[in-house]
Amino acid sequence: MQINQMKERLGRVEQCASNAQQACQSASGVPQELQQCVSELDRRSHEAMQWVHGSQDEQRIVQCVDDLERIGDRAMAACKRADGIDSQLKSAVRQAHDELSSLKHQLH
Repeated sequence: MQINQMKERLGRVEQCASNAQQACQSASGVPQELQQCVSELDRRSHEAMQWVHGSQDEQRIVQCVDDLERIGDRAMAACKRADGIDSQLKSAVRQAHDELSSLKHQLH
């Protein structure tokens, strides 16, 4: 995968993470663990995008994606453990997780 493609896909991840963060803020009764995971995913994806714009280091980009995917896994697990979570929030977390998993598998 070319660096520009990686950056484009990471941009989609960032958008999905932002959507999940917005859904988390709009929903009520969101468990703290899920809030923390979604917030960390949103923050770290924004940081990754800022960093990759000036980088051509493919290995470092792959490492960023791996780190983000671990956070996405934690968010997905927290979402599954939580009862009565808003369907929009579940969908947003799943979409971010799926984007990260797909990107990671393409990079490895």
